[in-house]
Amino acid sequence: MDRQETGFAGCFELKCNVLSDNRGAFVKTFHNEVFEAMGLRTDWKEEYYSVSSKNVVRGMHFQTPPFEHAKLVYCLQGEVLDVVVDLRVDSPTYLQCRSFELSPARGNSIYIPAGIAHGFLSLTDGAVMQYKVTSVYSPEHDAGVLWSSIDFKWPIETPIVSVRDNQHVGINEYASAFSVG
Repeated sequence: MDRQETGFAGCFELKCNVLSDNRGAFVKTFHNEVFEAMGLRTDWKEEYYSVSSKNVVRGMHFQTPPFEHAKLVYCLQGEVLDVVVDLRVDSPTYLQCRSFELSPARGNSIYIPAGIAHGFLSLTDGAVMQYKVTSVYSPEHDAGVLWSSIDFKWPIETPIVSVRDNQHVGINEYASAFSVG
């Protein structure tokens, strides 16, 4: 597994080995000792997945303190354009965005520290995203910023977006409690 810098402190693209043969493929997405050696958290509390139709935008999600969490996301089926935005007010990359194409063939994942919002655009029907998080879901601390308010050019004119995701506050109205330290 290779750890690639994203330009955001503590946020990394992880490239896993994809072992393929005539039967299909095998990918190890997590190994405790490898993560620890790379300085990444390993104290996962919950794990879940989503299934999305083509042209669905989900995001930009996070949990607020004291239930903030690091997150590991990867695409098990299909392909997505994964997007992160830095909400840490003391970060040199505050309010900047990065994007990554995730798919099983690429064998890549994104490690997202607390203070970075996450979302994605499903590029295919039936895209399955897997998430590991370091805190238990807390409805009172579940938050987001409006996906269309971030400084990112989504490659779609009319995405399918939930009512909830369309009601998040704009990025410039969000009073962040996150910091790098």
